[in-house]
Amino acid sequence: MRRQLRSRRAPAFPYGYRYRLDDQDEVNQNYLADEEEEAEEAQVLVVPDLEEEEEKEEEERSQGQPIGNAWWQKLQIMIEYLWDPERRISLAQTGQSWRVMIRPFAHSLNFNFNVSEPDTWQHYVISLNGFLQGYNDSLQEEMNVDCPPGQYFIQDGNEDEDKKACQFKRSFLKNCSGLEDPTFGYATGQPCILLKMNRIVGFRPELGDPVKVSCKVQRGDEDDIRSINYYPESASFDLRYYPYYGKLTHVNYTSPLVAMHFTDVVKNQAVPVQCQLKGKGIINDVISDHFVGRVIFTLNIET
Repeated sequence: MRRQLRSRRAPAFPYGYRYRLDDQDEVNQNYLADEEEEAEEAQVLVVPDLEEEEEKEEEERSQGQPIGNAWWQKLQIMIEYLWDPERRISLAQTGQSWRVMIRPFAHSLNFNFNVSEPDTWQHYVISLNGFLQGYNDSLQEEMNVDCPPGQYFIQDGNEDEDKKACQFKRSFLKNCSGLEDPTFGYATGQPCILLKMNRIVGFRPELGDPVKVSCKVQRGDEDDIRSINYYPESASFDLRYYPYYGKLTHVNYTSPLVAMHFTDVVKNQAVPVQCQLKGKGIINDVISDHFVGRVIFTLNIET
């Protein structure tokens, strides 16, 4: 008999910062967790049964084999599952299976608010401010290093050594940083939404071709979205934030973000929006999973 234990993902918040979910956020977090559980059904760790292993050890003793061979083989299998350097696969995932997340939290990914009623959008502002605390310029300058853009941040040496992390400052998001406009555009009907990719150890985008973000009307009249500004202006995740070495050694790593500033969207009607990752090898059209390489949400801005 063998017992099976499902793998679990670490929270996708910046390390060194804890964000307490309010009631609204908990609802959406559960929604996202349900979506992820379906996609991870095949990711199962096999945990050896203790009684079975004891029997194998007895057999090894009688046959003169070194004790613990079975345990060692299972340990090797588990290590390769966590990170396979030859195939560059972590937890049975490659760069092609990048999942995305957006902030602020919104119930069922529906952003519904009335510009003239702050109570309908203030919780979005609170959610964004909370999430961006780990990106404050002063904190990033204290924790991380200023890396040159456009190239990988390769760090040689012992795998167990702590790795340095590149700065991603809140100010990089400009009009969507909350520094110039503390309402993130919600007070004027021009909302900001932040997008991040989940982390995968060892993943590197194609050199010279960073992963980009592109948003459009998912279904309906394309003119319902007339203008979107992206921050950084390249609408991409710079190569300096790759590769990621894992949470045990890359302790101060801060995931890069792309902000979408919806500056001109039709009002008083629901507008379905799809934001996709664009890059070599990135899959963004899986019908059964709306979080692989893309995210779909709804904007309903009332005036």
